[in-house]
Amino acid sequence: MPLSRAEIATASGERIINRLCKHWAHKLEVEHSQQEGRIVFPDKGTCLLHAEADKLLVSIEALEEEHLDQLEGVVENHLVRMAKDEELIVVWQN
Repeated sequence: MPLSRAEIATASGERIINRLCKHWAHKLEVEHSQQEGRIVFPDKGTCLLHAEADKLLVSIEALEEEHLDQLEGVVENHLVRMAKDEELIVVWQN
């Protein structure tokens, strides 16, 4: 399965995970705790999030190569929105 990861510098990882998971919980399968989140995109893949003191670790596992770029874009867009005024720099590595 195609995999992509990003390590994002932020002290707000827990808050971002909480906001993102609550945002998507009404339409996607979501599991989350204070420091971790798991979001399932039906027929496309899964996003895993883990907050550390100074960074947010994000990984996307796509079912097909063609879904990887799409999921990266959707997740990145939503992470930036959930961060509000904090500027996030997201660099995907796959």
